[in-house]
Amino acid sequence: MDENKAVQYLDSLIGRTLRVHATDTRIFVGTFKCTDAARNIILASTYEYRFPSPATVRDAATGTNDSAAGSAVDASNVKVNMTSRFIGLVVVPGQHITKIELEEPSSSRARDPLKK
Repeated sequence: MDENKAVQYLDSLIGRTLRVHATDTRIFVGTFKCTDAARNIILASTYEYRFPSPATVRDAATGTNDSAAGSAVDASNVKVNMTSRFIGLVVVPGQHITKIELEEPSSSRARDPLKK
C-alpha cells in the first residue's frame, strides 16, 4: 500500500471503534482519534478489559470465593468474565500494541462491546 492510500485508510478509521490488544493482555475498546509516527494510538470513550487472574479462575473452579460472581461452573468447564472499567481518553504506546481490530457496528450489541 502506498503512503497516500495508507493515510486515506487511517483517515477513514477516525471516529470508528477500535479494539487494541496490548502486550500485557489488556484490551482497549474505544473511538479512534489519532496516531503518530511512533504508532501510538489515542482512543476516546475507552473501556479497558483484563483477563481474570489465575487466583480468580482457581476460586471459581473450586467455588470457594464469592468474588467469582458472574462466573459459571459445570463438571468440566469454568467460565469467568473479563473485568472491565471505563477509562475515557487513553494513549496506547505503539511498542505495546500487538493487534488492532475494527469493531463492526451492530444494532443488537449492548454498550459494553465485549459482552455478547
